[in-house]
Amino acid sequence: MKHFNYSLAAISMLAGLLPALVQADTLAVTNAKIYTSTEQGVLSNASVIIEDGKIIQLNPDVVNADIIIDAKGGILTPGFIGAMNPLGLVEVGQEKMTRDTNDKAADMTFDPSLAFNPKSVAIPFARKGGITRNIVAPGGGETIFSGQTIEVTLTGEWDSVVATEQALFVSLGAKHEGSRIIGMQNLINKLEEGQKALAKSDKDADKTPSKEALIINAVLSGDKPVIAYADRGSDILQLIKLKQRFNIDLVLLQAADAVLLADEIAKAKIPVVMDAMRNLPESFDSLHNSLDNAGKLSKAGVKVVLATPGDAHNNYALRYSAGNAVANGMNYDDAMAAITSNVADTFHLEAGRIAVGMPADMVLWSGDPFEYSSHIEKMWIGGEEQSTESRQDVLRDRYMTKSSMPQAYTK
Repeated sequence: MKHFNYSLAAISMLAGLLPALVQADTLAVTNAKIYTSTEQGVLSNASVIIEDGKIIQLNPDVVNADIIIDAKGGILTPGFIGAMNPLGLVEVGQEKMTRDTNDKAADMTFDPSLAFNPKSVAIPFARKGGITRNIVAPGGGETIFSGQTIEVTLTGEWDSVVATEQALFVSLGAKHEGSRIIGMQNLINKLEEGQKALAKSDKDADKTPSKEALIINAVLSGDKPVIAYADRGSDILQLIKLKQRFNIDLVLLQAADAVLLADEIAKAKIPVVMDAMRNLPESFDSLHNSLDNAGKLSKAGVKVVLATPGDAHNNYALRYSAGNAVANGMNYDDAMAAITSNVADTFHLEAGRIAVGMPADMVLWSGDPFEYSSHIEKMWIGGEEQSTESRQDVLRDRYMTKSSMPQAYTK
């Protein structure tokens, strides 16, 4: 019996060691033009080696890997990162039962991760546009506090939510009824109350802070960014003052008048998340929308993030938005950074660069990714190759396939 028990113990120990003994395959992509989105810039005829989902070597002298993919001069970029959209929260925009972006009762605690659907058909379509990660934003409720953003990968797997309660989303500016003053005052009051509460926290050490108090505390400590939607210059100036007064990590969203205050925004080191395709006024707050705004802000030293805010189904077109920004004066490398490394820096993500130690989120393109005719050859998220087939592809094949059955039917 003792010998039997010893055997069981040995088997158990061996089983515990097996995962360590099994080495994951290494993958190399060679002969690629690599846009690193780092200080190394663009590397020609270069190689990258990944293992266990991470980049372990960049352009080594000798390539040793279990699997080698010859890019044949193709372009390899970091996976693009979408931002401030409801991807995974909306299936059919006109069907209320498939929209989980907003609710009247929503406040700053509103958490999109509770409803995020990794199986949404919009996710494979976004992957076709080279997007590997996304910042999902809620739509909020009746207050200025829309909720908090989350970070997700676009694998379509159940574990694709990477981080929750990431940034506080605040919506300011003109209202259909009432004054914009109330919104700005509400934000100032919350920050002032939080500052006072922190000052006397030692006296109330035994008191458990509310969820909202914890969020404001994180904002005041700089651990949680504030994403503030505001278009008018006067609102942007007030937000710059708030950043200076409370030392918060502030990000401007859309900010049509940012071009009028580019030097001030750059000096305050405030990133701007914007849609480069906003070219017409949508209200009296956005009279300065223009296709060349992204280029102007970038040249002024503002960290620009290009996005398709508020649109769950148009992330695919992010690369076209970047291409149009280049066509209207934005530097090409700045546009590439605006959908990769700048997004990672703004939202504090471990992504957006092809560099040793970073997650292997990469896309191999047939040509310039900003060109309409280019397509994805291969895509990896965390080192795992991803499919680029979408529902649109399936429907195309269904309707184009010849059959003895009536059109739209299959055998």
